[in-house]
Amino acid sequence: MKRIAVLTSGGDAPGMNAAIRAVVRTGVAQGAGVVGVRNGFAGLIAGDLVPLGARAVGGILQQGGTILGSARCDEFRTPEGRASALEVLRRNEVDGLVVIGGNGSQCGALELQKAGFPVVGVGSTIDNDLFGSDITIGVDTALNIALEAIDRLKTTASSHARAFLVEVMGRDCGYLAVMAGIAGGAESVVVPEVPVDPEELARDLGASRERGKKHAIIVVAEGASYDAEGLARYFKEHKKRLGFDLRVTILGHVQRGGAPGAYDRLLATRLGFAAVQRLTAGESGILLGLRDGKLAATPLVEVAGSRKPLDSSLFELARVMAK
Repeated sequence: MKRIAVLTSGGDAPGMNAAIRAVVRTGVAQGAGVVGVRNGFAGLIAGDLVPLGARAVGGILQQGGTILGSARCDEFRTPEGRASALEVLRRNEVDGLVVIGGNGSQCGALELQKAGFPVVGVGSTIDNDLFGSDITIGVDTALNIALEAIDRLKTTASSHARAFLVEVMGRDCGYLAVMAGIAGGAESVVVPEVPVDPEELARDLGASRERGKKHAIIVVAEGASYDAEGLARYFKEHKKRLGFDLRVTILGHVQRGGAPGAYDRLLATRLGFAAVQRLTAGESGILLGLRDGKLAATPLVEVAGSRKPLDSSLFELARVMAK
């Protein structure tokens, strides 16, 4: 394989740059040229490619986001858009592509594979909803950012005997909320996978207060049936009856920013390195992820369009630890 391309797509995640760096330096070490595609599949269609050497990716290991940029691209969903992308790859003599991103990105990778172009996916999303990987690039850093916020809020909640709703990201997956709730000692966790009843939540908070807890932290996933602001409105409307005034903190995109932690740098480096190895060995149409502590490949056809279910035992653990 003489030339490899790499692109990042979808939401940015801490550690993407570490993966780009690993792809480039592994490709160079194996004697292949490497080009970066700016702005995901949109840049691929536009032919926005830039040569990348070992020095070009120096100093990016600790940077958040992605130096290549990322963008949504509706045009790539069309046969004409994908045909344009394939023509760009052929015209630039690219022999294989590494796609770093989440579910939508790997759906795009699968379409290129179906067209006969060699592609390997690398799982990168803070949502951790990607089938075929226990944990994806960016999750650990995002979780630690959420945990720091919860720890800080718990201090002021304790000082003023208040209840706080802390909304974390995760789209339609409650993984970040559950794990942050367990690690942060939250009194309750609200996730999309389990419908929430505000009345039941109020009873749980009341029981917690009766057990001697004078403050409360409730971690809410953004995709839950009631988000943090929705729950706050409900409690405000029924404050006289429920007896709680809930303060809201929405962490939002702060969880996707900042320097990646050691775990994400190492995971991204391992996955980027393995992606190039697999491509040059003739493998294609797979997603590389971490399963049971080891790097594993899952066919893209099994990954695309699937969503990893939340482990119900984690939700039960959060419930028991809140007692």
